[in-house]
Amino acid sequence: MNIDFLTPVKKAVVTHLASQTSLSLGNKIAIHTQEEGFPDLENVKIAILGVQEDRNSQDNFGCGEDLHHIRKKLYQLFPGNWSTNIADLGNVLKGNAVSDTYFAVSEIITYLLKKNIIPVIIGGGQDITYVNYRAYDSLEQTVNLAAVDSRFDLGHLEDELTSQSYLSKIIMQEPNNLFNYTNVGYQTYFNPQDEIELLDALYFDTIRLGKSKNLESIEPAFRNADIVSIDIGAIRQSEAPANNNASPNGFYGEEICAIARYAGISDKVSSFGVYEYNSKHDNNHQTAHLIAQMIWYFIEGVNFRVKDYPFSGKENYQKFTVLLEDDDPITFYKSNKSGRWWIEINILSDNKYKRHALIPCTYKDYLDATKQIIPEKWYKAMRKLV
Repeated sequence: MNIDFLTPVKKAVVTHLASQTSLSLGNKIAIHTQEEGFPDLENVKIAILGVQEDRNSQDNFGCGEDLHHIRKKLYQLFPGNWSTNIADLGNVLKGNAVSDTYFAVSEIITYLLKKNIIPVIIGGGQDITYVNYRAYDSLEQTVNLAAVDSRFDLGHLEDELTSQSYLSKIIMQEPNNLFNYTNVGYQTYFNPQDEIELLDALYFDTIRLGKSKNLESIEPAFRNADIVSIDIGAIRQSEAPANNNASPNGFYGEEICAIARYAGISDKVSSFGVYEYNSKHDNNHQTAHLIAQMIWYFIEGVNFRVKDYPFSGKENYQKFTVLLEDDDPITFYKSNKSGRWWIEINILSDNKYKRHALIPCTYKDYLDATKQIIPEKWYKAMRKLV
C-alpha cells in the first residue's frame, strides 16, 4: 500500500485525545499521526479511512470535510470488552482530479481486503461505494451490496459517476461482480416507480422504510452482505442534520446503530462505509457524534462475530426440511452457535455462485414455509443461481 496517498489524523484531534482518560477508545487505536508516523497493521482487524472527496456528491458539496469532528467523538468513547485491534489510517485528500482520489481509495481498500482488514470508510459522497465495490475485482468473486438509503441512486448508465448514479455503474459496468443488491429503508416518494419495478425485475431486494423499522426482519440483509454502505440522508434530519439532502423521515439514531451492529456481527461483511456527512449543516456536532456511535457499534459487532457461516461445517447446524405441496422441499439450517437461520439453495458444485448457496433468513421465514408460504428471498435466489 502506498502510504503517500494518506495524510495523518489532524493534530487537534491528537491533542484532544491527550486530555482523555487512558481508558478511552482513542487510546486503544493505532493512529496515523505526524509525530508517530504510519501505524503497524500487523494483527489489525479494522482500519478507519477518511475520504475528503465531495466533487461528485450531488447537492451536498462539502461532504468529507472536517472529519476530525467524527474522530474526536469516537476517540472519547469507551471501548467494550473487545480484543479487536483497530487502526486509523488518516485521510485520503482530494486528488487533482476525482479519478485520482478514486484510484487512491481503491488501492488502499484492495490492500486492506487482501490483508483481511475491514475498512471503515468515513466521509465523501456515496459515489465512493462504487470505488469500494471495484476494489473487490482483484478478489475474483461475486459480492453482495447492502445500502441503507432513502434513494436507490440508480441514475442512468450514460450519466457521469455521482452519488446519485453510482448504482447503475455497479449493475451495468464490466467486470460485473455483483450478485445481489439490497436497499434498506427506501422512501417511495424519492424513487420513480420504474426504478422500483426495474430492481424487482432484476430480483434485487428493496425494503421500504416502514418495513425496515422491524429491525429483526432486516438482519439477514446484512448477514448476507460483503459491502455495507450507509447514506447519512437515510437518518431523519432531527437525528442527523449534517446532510444537505436530509429529510424529516428516516431511521432514528438507535435504529441506525442497531443496523451498524448487524453489519459488524455478520461474518461476511468485509467493508463498511458511512457517507455524505457535511459538517457545515451539523448542529453542535450531533451527526458526528452519531456516526462515532455507529462506528462503535460496528466494532462491537465485529468483536462478537461467532463464525457461523461459511466457517463451520453443517454438523454445527440443525437441519429442517419443509415438504411443499407443488414443489421440491426446502431445507433450512439453524446455527447451534447463534440460533440464526439459513435457507439452502441447491446448485451445481462448480457454479461460480457457490458461496451464495446458503441464504440468510429468519425463523419467521421457516414458519411461513411450514404453512406453504414460500419466502420471496428463496424465489429470487433460485432465479439468480439456477
